[in-house]
Amino acid sequence: MKYKHLVPTLSLALLSFLASPLTTLGQSGNGPLLKGQSRGDVIPGRFIVVLKAGANSSVVAARHGLAPDVVYAAALNGFAGAFPAERVMKLLQDSQVNWVEEDQVVTIGAQTLPAGINRIDAELNATVIAARTAVSGVNVDIAIIDTGIDLTHPELNVINNVSFVKGTRTGNDDNGHGSHCAGIAAARDNTAGVVGVAPGARLWAVKVLDRNGSGAMSDVIKGVDYVTANAASIEAANMSLGGGNSDALNLAIANSVAKGVVYAVAAGNSAVDAATSSPANSPVVLCVSAMVDTDGIPGKLGPGTSYGADDTFASFSNFGSVVNIAAPGVNVYSTYKGGAYATMSGTSMASPHVTGAVALYLATHAKPTNATGVAAVRQAIINAALPQGGTSGFTGDPDTTKEPLLYVKNL
Repeated sequence: MKYKHLVPTLSLALLSFLASPLTTLGQSGNGPLLKGQSRGDVIPGRFIVVLKAGANSSVVAARHGLAPDVVYAAALNGFAGAFPAERVMKLLQDSQVNWVEEDQVVTIGAQTLPAGINRIDAELNATVIAARTAVSGVNVDIAIIDTGIDLTHPELNVINNVSFVKGTRTGNDDNGHGSHCAGIAAARDNTAGVVGVAPGARLWAVKVLDRNGSGAMSDVIKGVDYVTANAASIEAANMSLGGGNSDALNLAIANSVAKGVVYAVAAGNSAVDAATSSPANSPVVLCVSAMVDTDGIPGKLGPGTSYGADDTFASFSNFGSVVNIAAPGVNVYSTYKGGAYATMSGTSMASPHVTGAVALYLATHAKPTNATGVAAVRQAIINAALPQGGTSGFTGDPDTTKEPLLYVKNL
């Protein structure tokens, strides 16, 4: 089965350092050295010059025809500013220069409220507000059936993991996609990084896709089988994956639902009717399409994207009568493999918003034990959503059935 999702756009935190042409010009031995930043977001053309003890900043700067906008006199001896590359080369040959360092962006370590979480008002849900004072987070178990989850990411409360991918032994994420979905659903509300829809919910990493984001349908079904075997503990499952129609997968999901597990799945990213794709066409799941939201609020005031204007249906999203609900799925910022963060787009990102909403609902309602109970939960999520147009500001869906936009404040 070919795993279908859009190519991710990595955040600056994930970009590897691209060496400046100046990086190779540092002197060997005891001479001056240009120091590159191995992790930082470099500010092009700006440099920090550290002088040797006794050197005069004004004299050195004047000697090289530089006009610093910052001069240091207490913590260190030196200056900083925007300097031409050829002048920096000369500085590196100056015996009074200790080293030259590329300037870089520094940010506070505050938590980011992603636009998608803001748009569905997850942060205003009473369960989320209560969870901020609870170390354990939202008291629900969520299975992420995907590429795995970063097992040591500080934002993710992973309590169990398993892999059904040959050549791997754990559910650790070697792709990044599963970790991204996990963060959207349940990243901790801990004042750092990002926050998910159901902060701190317990996560089960069920790895069925390999490092390339692909896997066999048989392995995906094995993942559903594992979730079903643990249905006494797992309340919700997310499947941000898809292939052709599979009656076997749909039957496995139906049997899992009969044990009380609520499934949210991605509609797909081919801009076609989702009816021919599994698990999107399963009649017992919450099938999720994607919308564009760039500012976290309705009104169509946010910047546009390559997938559509703010508050419109995402151009890549599948649609049709099998789709139940829509959620933000463009330029979504979340957790990633290796303890990092990334921005990605796809119905893969929309689906875990709904999975998180299911978790919030079940945190204050009895866990279903059969298909009838799961159907009631599905309907409760749909009933709590906003209609398109009006206050939701969400229009442009090519599907005339107009699936409603996820809204979780009052769940």
